[in-house]
Amino acid sequence: MSDRGAVRILVCDDHAVVRAGLLALLDSAPGIEVVGEAGTGEEALAMAAKLTPDVVLMDLQLGAGIDGVETTRRLVSGPGATPHVLVLTTYDTDADITRAIEAGATGYLLKAERPEELFAAIAAAAEGRTALSAPVAGRVMAQLRSPRPTLTDRERDILAQLAQGLGNREIARALFISEATVKTHLSRIYYKLGVDTRAGAVAVAKERRLLP
Repeated sequence: MSDRGAVRILVCDDHAVVRAGLLALLDSAPGIEVVGEAGTGEEALAMAAKLTPDVVLMDLQLGAGIDGVETTRRLVSGPGATPHVLVLTTYDTDADITRAIEAGATGYLLKAERPEELFAAIAAAAEGRTALSAPVAGRVMAQLRSPRPTLTDRERDILAQLAQGLGNREIARALFISEATVKTHLSRIYYKLGVDTRAGAVAVAKERRLLP
């Protein structure tokens, strides 16, 4: 399908229309061969083991099953030669970027980028070089310049309750504090972890081993 020496690509995105658009776009690019497409993280892992792509284009949100971050971690930590993972997503929160990079992603690109930027990022990722969208690079630099704020003991207590799936009222009862106090602590936890949802807070806490 491609010229000798082309970069072998596996596309992982849970939206069939998005995959079709990416495949059509990549098919027009010289030096790139799409060897497969996956709609879930589990499919991506199985296909990567079979097809040995050079680069996996990875969306972060994959619906049911494991997400893009966990898929990335498993891809790059597998036995033998592993592919480089280039995240291609619409999400650019600090938490998403941090989780993806900590999981081993070589690059992080936003879907709003121009095709030329995507092709250049794929070429860079294939060589193991970091490829970041300009907004993402700016966020990464800002994080490096600003020390990561630490959680207080009380915030860790609330985070642990959160991980158990408890609601604000249940957390308040368990810790003998008011619901208003729980909400205040939660807003601080979200800020410190760079997230805006309960699920996001738990996910980042697990990534950073903040939970017992």
